[in-house]
Amino acid sequence: MAGKVRVAVFRSLGALIELVPESVSVAAARRIARSLGIADARRNLAVNLAHALDTTNEQDGPLIDRFVDRALASYGQYWAEGAKLPALSAVTISDRFQIAEGRGHLDAAREAGNGVVVALPHVGSWEWGGAFLAQIGMPMTAVAEALEPPALFEWFKAKRESIGITIEPLDAHAGTVLLDTLRRGGVVGLLCDRDLVGNGIPVDFFGERVTLPAGPATLALRTGATLVAAACYAGPGRDHHAVVTPPIAAERLGRLRDDVARVTQSIANELEGLIRRAPEQWHVLQPRFDPQ
Repeated sequence: MAGKVRVAVFRSLGALIELVPESVSVAAARRIARSLGIADARRNLAVNLAHALDTTNEQDGPLIDRFVDRALASYGQYWAEGAKLPALSAVTISDRFQIAEGRGHLDAAREAGNGVVVALPHVGSWEWGGAFLAQIGMPMTAVAEALEPPALFEWFKAKRESIGITIEPLDAHAGTVLLDTLRRGGVVGLLCDRDLVGNGIPVDFFGERVTLPAGPATLALRTGATLVAAACYAGPGRDHHAVVTPPIAAERLGRLRDDVARVTQSIANELEGLIRRAPEQWHVLQPRFDPQ
């Protein structure tokens, strides 16, 4: 019964957000997220953002607090905009999104025909980027954590697929699906600034040793797909824009394990640069670093 109620709540909220003006839903979501930010989330954000801002000075506490508020507001906006996307026309999505830097890297990768792996941070709204890629003939396949009850995951999956993003559950079969997608010349997008499974690759990230998922590097090394990092930022105004990095070197040089470690560190370096462009839009509410 609890599961059915949860699904009903999400369905109702999603339908409501699709109906009301986007300016209203986004403003409400930003305000609610800022006011309801729980203590653990705020603490985690404070530590994460201090690293992105490269400060450990206690005098910068008020600055960090302001960025935490902005990041929580960005998180609320992310959910409101993601819920609204299925109600927007393809023309609207194309008009309100642009690849500000690096469009040529994607075009060259498409021409090469070996598939594209896009390594993404939790910045802005990656769904806007995925919807835009579908509009230009590069539909993206992504993975997502399974949700309970299963009906909720299926609803989430259907909503993403309605905007051109294929969603695969994060399970034992996901790797095979992604490999097949790349071997057909497709696009795989992977959020990879968190290690959800806990078996990632140790890297230096914002000055500390953390683990990041091995998936993007492994897929690129095994298939020869072009590997890039990208972030989809909110703004200017109600629009969105993406930055795509130049291709990350992902050639086999020795043992696969060593190559994966080397390429994953290169990904971490690119993610740092993308996050630092708009740290207030980096909404990772889970701990990424040891508390300061």
